[in-house]
Formats: sequence, C-alpha cells, structure tokens
Amino acid sequence: MVKFALPKNSKITKGKEWPAPADAKETREFKVYRYDPDSGANPHLDSYTVDLGTCGPMVLDALIKIKNETDSTLTFRRSCREGVCGSCAMNIDGSNTLACTKAIEDVKGTVKIYPLPSMAVVKDLVPDMTHFYAQYASIEPWLHTVSPTPEREWKQSPEDRAKLDGLYECILCACCSTSCPSYWWNQDRYLGPAALLQAQRWLADSRDEATGERLDNLEDPFRLYRCHTIMNCASACPKGLNPAKAIAEIKQTMVKRSI
Repeated sequence: MVKFALPKNSKITKGKEWPAPADAKETREFKVYRYDPDSGANPHLDSYTVDLGTCGPMVLDALIKIKNETDSTLTFRRSCREGVCGSCAMNIDGSNTLACTKAIEDVKGTVKIYPLPSMAVVKDLVPDMTHFYAQYASIEPWLHTVSPTPEREWKQSPEDRAKLDGLYECILCACCSTSCPSYWWNQDRYLGPAALLQAQRWLADSRDEATGERLDNLEDPFRLYRCHTIMNCASACPKGLNPAKAIAEIKQTMVKRSI
C-alpha cells in the first residue's frame, strides 16, 4: 500500500508518451510521476520508452538518459550514484529504494517510478524533505558531554565502537520513514524510523553523556511509541539496516530506566 501526497480532489491522470528511437532493438517502458504544484494541473504519468542498448544498467541511468535526450523538464535529485548520499531515493516498482542501486533488470515489465510516499512534492520525483530533516535535528545528532574535553580525542574501546554498527551507516534517504504506515498518518508528531535509528546511535555511544536528556526528549506517546513494529522500514532500507530493532532497543532502555 502506497500513500502519495496529492492536491485535494485530484487524481493521477495519463500524460504524454515518448517512443524509443526507430532503430532501438531492446526497449523498456518507464512510467514516471509528473507533478508541478505551481502549475495547478493534476499529477500525471508520462511514458518513456528507452533504448536499453544505449543506457546504463540502473534506473537512475534511465532517468538521466530521459532528461538528457528526451525530456529536459523531468526533475529528480541525484548526486553520488554510489548508494551513499541518498539523494535519488524514490518509489520504484512499488518499493522505496535508491534509483542508483536499483537495476533495471530487477524490475519485470514496465518500470513505474513515483516520489517517496506521504511527502509533499516539490516537483516530479523531488519530495520536500524539510520536515524530515527537522525531525532529525530534533534528536540532536551530535556528541553531548559534560566532562572536560580531552587534549586529543574521546577514547572508545573496540567493543563499544562495535555497538554503533548497524546505526551509523544510515544515509538519511528517508526510504524507511516513508514506507511506514504509522509515519504516513502521524508524521506531525511521530519521529519515524530514520530519526529514531539516529537517536539510538547516540544513546548507544559510550562517549555521550546525555542519555537521560535524550530519553526525556523521546518520552512521548507519539514521538517514540507510534512504532508498531510493522517492519516496513527494515524491508525498505537500501543499506540493509533495521530501524525497528533500534526503536525496540530505545524502548527497552526506557523500561530499564523506569525500574
């Protein structure tokens, strides 16, 4: 089930069709969500038939080819093309993922591409990440200490460092949060899987000295406890992380504190 943020009383309509070159031997159809809020028009799906013989293997390669050679008005984010920056996160074939790491051959039939669900759309495949980043900032993702700053560095044992594995690798692409039904309906108050995974990253850091304040910040019926362990977040994460596990660990820490 996918929920997209659409203007009131609107529906997705059929758009333009762009055929492949006449000499193309291997082709694939890409149906891409198009929407410009400033135009006042309803969202629509444009159809592009791409010559795979002159295209790279990833969905992002196809989008770049479409923009460069067919339709320069198509708008999307991208940067590293290595699955590191998270810029090209979008909904492809019904799942949230990164266009730069999603192989075209992994999709059967028509490749359907939408922006991340449940976010306002800036244009086409570009979601408005303002609220998402504000939620991330609200957990104060930096080291809090009260001890005197050491001359060289804050030391950490290999065992304590290992506790951060599965947490620090998050690239803030928002694939997990926008796949979560609880986040769809409560994102005004629920922090969502990505921000909570980052919260656990700092709670688990042996160098941080603000555990109590961090837990106080999360102690709320909505900010933390809207997670119902649906596990969509773990399925969607392109880095193979498990935000639901991190959230469960925060809840366990809350319980231990109350005993």
